[in-house]
Amino acid sequence: MSNSLNFITTNLTFHPQPKLFSPPSTTTTNLNLNHHHHHHHHHKSIPSLKASSQDLTAPTSHSPPPPPPYVSVFPPPHSAAIEVDTVTEAELKENGFRSTRRTKLVCTIGPASCEFEQLESLAVGGMNVARINMCHGNREWHRRVIERVRRLNEEKGFAVAIMMDTEGSEIHMGDLGGASSVKAEDGEIWTFTVRAFDLPRPERTITVNYDGFSEDVRVGDELVVDGGMARFEVIEKIGPDVKCLCTDPGLLLPRANLTFWREGKVVRERNAMLPTISAKDWLDIDFGIAEGVDFIAVSFVKSAEVINHLKSYIQARCRDSDIAVIAKIESIDSLRNLEEIIQASDGAMVARGDLGAQIPLEQVPSAQQEIVQLCRQLNKPVIVASQLLESMIEYPTPTRAEVADVSEAVRQRADALMLSGESAMGLFPEKALSVLRNVSVRIEKWWREEKSYESLALNEVASSFSDSISEEVCNCAAKMANTLEADAIFVYTKTGHLASLLSRCRPDCPIFAFTTTPSARRRLNLQWGLIPFRLSFSDDMESNLNKTFALLKARGMVKTGDLVIAVSDMLQSIQVMNVP
Repeated sequence: MSNSLNFITTNLTFHPQPKLFSPPSTTTTNLNLNHHHHHHHHHKSIPSLKASSQDLTAPTSHSPPPPPPYVSVFPPPHSAAIEVDTVTEAELKENGFRSTRRTKLVCTIGPASCEFEQLESLAVGGMNVARINMCHGNREWHRRVIERVRRLNEEKGFAVAIMMDTEGSEIHMGDLGGASSVKAEDGEIWTFTVRAFDLPRPERTITVNYDGFSEDVRVGDELVVDGGMARFEVIEKIGPDVKCLCTDPGLLLPRANLTFWREGKVVRERNAMLPTISAKDWLDIDFGIAEGVDFIAVSFVKSAEVINHLKSYIQARCRDSDIAVIAKIESIDSLRNLEEIIQASDGAMVARGDLGAQIPLEQVPSAQQEIVQLCRQLNKPVIVASQLLESMIEYPTPTRAEVADVSEAVRQRADALMLSGESAMGLFPEKALSVLRNVSVRIEKWWREEKSYESLALNEVASSFSDSISEEVCNCAAKMANTLEADAIFVYTKTGHLASLLSRCRPDCPIFAFTTTPSARRRLNLQWGLIPFRLSFSDDMESNLNKTFALLKARGMVKTGDLVIAVSDMLQSIQVMNVP
């Protein structure tokens, strides 16, 4: 193995071979990183650390077992194997490291994309996460989709994660009796009702999911559908029915969001008291836990309390579950408590559609940027969602404005972009996905060439001393990777924590994240710039690297001479080396 430059912050006894030196900070610039000759540097003495060594090696919640004989907790099918998805592998072989896409793609699965072949072509097209939306379909339908995604992962070697999206308890319309959309014309009288109808339902009648609807609205209120798709004025109330005059014609979509306004303000009567997670949502969450989904996205989160409550519920139901909870930011309430919500959750989604129904449209872009940057500061993955390529539900090419919008989300360095209706019920799910993929790759490349990105000063997120060491190591590794123009960063991490700290730095080169469990691997598939592998590794860093190089070279994913920077959570060090 060629020279490795190690920043040691742990006890030397922790590493099986003490082949390490710790240069004083002043000499780092003169380090001769000559990768072709094996120089033997003098072992410089290691300055005694101010903190007691116990602090550093005290077992944290995810600290590794002591070095002697390492046993993998999850015995993989064949221990020498390395699991990586076929798409990434092909991409690396064809175009090399630099061209891999860093922005992740989430597709909502619906009638247009639920068959095995359709799911496979989405996975081949770059889908990292499949989202199932519990507003639509029944649990049986969703169970079949989950089974197909699982089969796809097992048979074809993908690592597509599954995100389940809860319905939430905000007011929305019913499903239009099976129609995909209905037009409301100017001057028509429509009935909004809380009664349940047998099919066929009367003409121009819409069911509403909120029982207190007819009591809360008043004559003269304005009803806004989906943030302005159509508007109605309440003209009469008859028991459970509310008669409304269409004042602004438009398209009504199934389960559209409904808000009602009085004197220019959103009316939050008793619906403000509704729980964030409804009774149906709890059943869906039980279903998600039983099916072992990777992410649960919670709609209309009002406070951090909801997230903490759900997390402790998941823990109680399933001891060693690592289901991540994503907060959907889509209401005025969630913007008010933004920081505490994101801090409590495992990630956030900017649900711009519903957000735009509650705050003025022109405020949505600045809210988006604020959420994306805050998530990165707090080291949480963030998904930009809704209406990215809305026109592609019906047309094979996007509008130029949509392309500009996608590129702006990529430029903000969001972790992931999400398709909703485009992939769930649109006519061109695969085309929409390929637009997202091509735009992402192109904009990322342009940004790397221009070097014009303003670097976000990252605040420390660590809460303990050992975490803050990990964080510094990752920040330095990312910085070195950029300065030395490394081809890749390798990170060995059991929990995935180190990989996400590296992803947060948004380095120029891709990050190969090696993790021991399939669930950790799938979860990392949502984070920017990470290529997750599954590999059983030991506490001996040198043998891990040799094993990884051998396996990746055999697959043509790295070649001799590639410059790699390696970091691991067994050993707080940074190693710089060329692939032998």
